[in-house]
Amino acid sequence: MKDFNIIVTGVGGLGAMTLGAVIAQAALRQGLDVRTSELHGLAQRGGSMLFHVRMGEKLYSPLIMQGKADVVIALEPLEALRTTYFGSKEHDTTFIIDSNQLSPTAVSVLGEKYPTMESIIKNVEKFSSKIDIVKATEIVAKETGSDVAANIFVFGYAVGKKLIPIEKKFAIQALEEIVPEKYLDMNKKVFEMGFNHK
Repeated sequence: MKDFNIIVTGVGGLGAMTLGAVIAQAALRQGLDVRTSELHGLAQRGGSMLFHVRMGEKLYSPLIMQGKADVVIALEPLEALRTTYFGSKEHDTTFIIDSNQLSPTAVSVLGEKYPTMESIIKNVEKFSSKIDIVKATEIVAKETGSDVAANIFVFGYAVGKKLIPIEKKFAIQALEEIVPEKYLDMNKKVFEMGFNHK
């Protein structure tokens, strides 16, 4: 396969790092060469988190260049807006965005209004061939009583819709290796929910 580049972004507490690690592990299980890089700064204080996952046959650099992401997974809409420069219409970038708005600390500190979903989509469209808005947090909270595994719902959705080149069996293996045992059954259930989501 050609190189496939995924950006996972979110804010502290949304599981962007976990999701990036699970995707990377699934790709390794699938026999692909994988390179990753993460940037998390003040994540525990609500800051932005960014995880690069590159997979393919032979890779050297872990970083995804501007306009070269195949998929951007944003676990929060404003983070999708902040990472648009990784996407491009020329590269046929797909954005998968969890619709749950957190009003991140940076926005509230500056006293600015959170942009509307319509304005976020309008701006992301300039850098994307396809945008999937997924109500992951809302669905997971309703079905499980907690929104903690919304990131895994998005993962299941991406695998189920074949938006990322990961086979289901390897995705499950990665969950089994990375998710702590006491949370594993719930995460598998949430993955299946995302995988089967229409």
